[in-house]
Order: sequence, then structure tokens, then C-alpha cells
Amino acid sequence: MAGGCINECLQWDSSGGPLFVKVAPAERLPMFEAEAEGLDDLAAADACRVPRVLGSGRVAGRAFLALEWIDFGSTSARAEALLGEQLAMLHGVTAPSFGWRRDNTIGSTAQRNDWDSDWAHFFAERRLRYQLGLADRNGHGGCLTDRGRLLCEHLGEFFVSYRPVPSLLHGDLWGGNWAATRSGQPVIFDPAVYFGDREADIAMTRLFGGFGASFYAAYERAWPLDQDAGTRRVLYNLYHVLNHLNLFGGGYRGQAEAMIDDLLARCR
Repeated sequence: MAGGCINECLQWDSSGGPLFVKVAPAERLPMFEAEAEGLDDLAAADACRVPRVLGSGRVAGRAFLALEWIDFGSTSARAEALLGEQLAMLHGVTAPSFGWRRDNTIGSTAQRNDWDSDWAHFFAERRLRYQLGLADRNGHGGCLTDRGRLLCEHLGEFFVSYRPVPSLLHGDLWGGNWAATRSGQPVIFDPAVYFGDREADIAMTRLFGGFGASFYAAYERAWPLDQDAGTRRVLYNLYHVLNHLNLFGGGYRGQAEAMIDDLLARCR
């Protein structure tokens, strides 16, 4: 199957019909196991449809994850509106703290999910500082990482009057990670699940496009966002831009530096 930039993706014929199978080197099995647990948690929320997990393991020196095969059609404003409503329902599933019961991955990058009752501290330490450390090791240090770590010290300023609840998040909700069935039912997949600020999911939908006005209007009707959500959008998307820098190289460095400078300019 075309489209996978992290793993090999196959349509696998079986006696029970086709399956969607991801294949990777054997050492990536924990990544697939975490993805399977994330899909199970999203399914248990009974809000958004996700592919059913059929199995994972190692065969002939390769790791695999087998999922339900879903035939997709074209998206529509109606499907987008349904996704907005359903995502708000998903975000209504909450936990006592921010994080998740295990680490997982964002793309192929490790994602730390140790529980934390303080969201600003969680996002600074588990998200931004971790990516900044990778950037240092990948040769992107200097001004980028110095100013990024300075930003981490000021992160609390973005949450003075806003207290997010730990919502169940897809975690990697860009336009390539959702589709609609032929009957118009939205489906989300390839998650990086954890409990965090729901604004982080909404912010990523705006990073690369792929979501129309019907999606945002439906979400706002179901659960309006805080009036300052647009300010924090840059903060949350910085995490994904740093991850793209670490995964794909220096083309994202200038974008990350501009985002950090913009956020620091808003700090006291």
C-alpha cells in the first residue's frame, strides 16, 4: 500500500477477507504493541471509529500489526461535521493526570508519557525538552535548543487563566490520519494516544490542513474552545515541527526557530 512513510503497509489477503498489515524490523514490535493499545483505548471510548486490532507479533524476523480492513470513500462536509462531534466526545473521556500507562511513539520517535498532574510541566519535560534533546544529538543544537529550553522555563505563562483537563487524545491528528468510509462514517487511525489538553489535538489539525470548516464548527458546537486557544496552537504544534526536524532533517529548523521566537515574544 502507498502512503506509509514509517512502516511498510500491506493489503494482506486471508481466509476471512483482506487485512491491513504494518510491517517493520523486529525491534519495532513495542511500537506496534503501543499502537494497538492506543487503538483499543480509542475504541473503548465509543466516540470515534478506529480500525479493529486483530493481532501483532514477530514472524521471520519482522514485526507486524494486523488491523481490520476498511474500504474508504471520499470525504464530505457531513463526514467532517461528524468527526468534529465525535472528537469532542472522545475528549470528554478524562483521567486524573496527564500522560498514559506506557510510552509510545510519535511517528517513529519515542514519546514519553510518565504521569504528571501539572500539564505545563508535562508538556515542557515530556514533549518539548525531549525533542530538543534529540535535536541536539542530531546536530541541530545552538540557538534553536537554547531558546527552546528558555521557552520551557516560561511555559506556565500560557496557562495562567486556563486549566486544561486530561482528555483522551488521538495525539497525531493530521489530515493523513483520518478518512471516511463509503457510507460517510469518519475513521481515525495511526494514533499516538495519551491524556492531555484537548487543544493539542485541535492544534495539529491546523498544522498541515485536511480539515474543513464543518469539522471546526461541529466541534465548537459540542465543546467550545477557550478564547486563547489560538495562542497555544503555536506551542502545541512546535512539538510536531520539532519531531519532523528530528525525523526528516533541517528543512524544519527555520520553522521551529520562528515558532520559538514567536512564543518567547508573548512571554513576560
